[in-house]
Parts: sequence; structure tokens; C-alpha cells
Amino acid sequence: MARYLVTGAAGFIGSALVHALLERGEQVRGVDNLSTGRMENIAGVLPRFDFHRDDLCDPKVCARACEGVDYIFHEAALASVPRSVKNPVESNSANVDATVNLLVAARDAKVKRVVYAGSSSAYGDTPTLPKREDMLPRPQSPYAVSKLAGELYMAAFYRVYAIETVTIRYFNVFGPRQDPNSPYSAVLAKFITQMLQGEQPTIFGDGEQSRDFTYIDNVVSANLAACHAPSEKVAGRVFNVATGKRFSLNRTVEILAEITGYRGKPQYGPERAGDVKHSQADIAAAQEAFDYRPLVSFEDGLRRTVDWYRHTQRAAQ
Repeated sequence: MARYLVTGAAGFIGSALVHALLERGEQVRGVDNLSTGRMENIAGVLPRFDFHRDDLCDPKVCARACEGVDYIFHEAALASVPRSVKNPVESNSANVDATVNLLVAARDAKVKRVVYAGSSSAYGDTPTLPKREDMLPRPQSPYAVSKLAGELYMAAFYRVYAIETVTIRYFNVFGPRQDPNSPYSAVLAKFITQMLQGEQPTIFGDGEQSRDFTYIDNVVSANLAACHAPSEKVAGRVFNVATGKRFSLNRTVEILAEITGYRGKPQYGPERAGDVKHSQADIAAAQEAFDYRPLVSFEDGLRRTVDWYRHTQRAAQ
């Protein structure tokens, strides 16, 4: 039986992958330093997998984590543009240094494949839509630079050491278990919890910025498919994973108001440094290479996510 390592296992996307792998009956090891991950995300499955609270910035931790592992899903990162603007050294350490340490350990342990969580932020604010993998990257924030550096290391380790790597560029992933309470939380998690509580959401900018919001189930299915796709189709390559559609923040708030019953209007704040105006993916390459198809639409994903937060808030009362 294959063994999988999930880094960032207590995070939003990492924990979703842990749950999915365990549902399939796989052997799973997880690593997370809990800087942003939360134990509650994996509390229900802790007895069923091998979890370690450790930091990948330590090469010895990476060596232990990779021992006996066949496949790696590298989700661990400090995933925040504002946080990287405030502290670029911290982002570089977590997103670049840790990634190199992991790749070296994976090479030495003869891991079969590493699937890396890339970011659409690598494209920057280029006006061309949709974004294609062959476009020149133009990262605008330290976070985007650090994630792009990880992509380049993935490709280099494939070329130099023949360790199979696949990069999946995520586009604004959302869904259950996403933390709404951090000052660096993703926008949908904040909007949903605020509107369910009758609080006024804040949009930074004019609200006409648009995103290819991607429900978590789409990302999980893409990771699993990319992990076992034929080497000649995916090794050393980068793939967009999203829906191929985009929605403005203003329209998103309107849809959420219909779902949550919120009757107020959003308030507007100044634009944030490093933010991209528009983002939309061309997903043709992923469709061709590993038959990726979005399983859940944006609107259905919002409904599922609102239901989860509503249930969670009631259970906490």
C-alpha cells in the first residue's frame, strides 16, 4: 500500500486532502507546525493517521517526514499577500526554504512524486485573461515571489534529479474548515461568517476586482488525479486548477446575501498593496493531462460553505 505525506496537514487544503486520502483507505502521514493550521481541522481523524507537529524549515524534520513515503502533497505555506508584505523574510523562510528542504529529503528518500501547491498570484496583474501556464509570470508581492520560487525548484529538481514533480496553481480556494478569524484570512471565509452574524463585510477597493473562486472539492480531486497521472503528461509541469469563470467581489456579496439572508450593504476600504485586480484560469492543460473537471460550481460551493459555517456557529452556541 502506498504512503502519502501531506505537509500543512492541519491547514484548510491540507486537512481536506488528509480526509480524502483516509476515506480512500490510504496510509497518511501529516506534518504541520500549526503556525496557521488548526488541530480542530484534523481532530476527528487524528487516530487514523500519523501526525507530527514539526517545522519543515528544519532539514532533519523533512528527512524524517519523507522516510518510507511514496507520494507528497506539499501544501504547507504562509498563504497571505498582506502578511508577506508585512514580513517578507517570514514568507520566504516558510515558502522557499522549507520547500527546498522537503525536495532534498524527498530526493534522498526516493519519493515517487511531489505535488506542489502553487499559486495563481504568480501571474501578477497582467491584463490578459484567462491566465495560461505559458504566460510570463509577473508576481507583485513577496508571497507571490516565494510561491513562484517553489514552482521553479520543483521543475529544477525534476530536471536535475529526476524526482517527479507537479505544480498545481490554485485560484482562490474556498470551502469548509477555512479559518475566518485571522487578519490574513481568505475573503470568502470572512464574508460568510460576518454576514451570518449580521455584520457588515468590508471590500478593499471598488469591488469590481474579480476572482476565479474554486471550491475545495475541485482542488482535492485535481491533486489526487495529478498524483497518479502518467509521468509523460505531468512531470515537471505547471497546471491551473480553477473553474475557468470569474466573479467580482460586488457580485459575490450579492450572491452571499441571497444565501445567508443578510440585508445590509458592504463597506469599502482602500485597496491593499500587492493585490491583483482580475484573475481567471484557462484550465485546458489540466483537462488534457489528467482529465480535470470542476466538480462543484461557484454558486453551489458557496451554498455548501455557508451551510457548514452556519452549522458550526450553531454548534458553538
